[in-house]
Amino acid sequence: MLKWSFIFLIIALIAGVIGFFHLVFAAVAMIAKVIFFLFLVLFVISLFRRKRPL
Repeated sequence: MLKWSFIFLIIALIAGVIGFFHLVFAAVAMIAKVIFFLFLVLFVISLFRRKRPL
């Protein structure tokens, strides 16, 4: 699951950069910001939920 969270974080970072620098229309920028924060939250949650060896 941690692998997937890294993949989605990279996608969200790219979408966030596009959205934050207004390289696209306003509607797409809004979607990019939402996706960025959504996957950022999911990444942080996955860091706390990963399985740890005993």
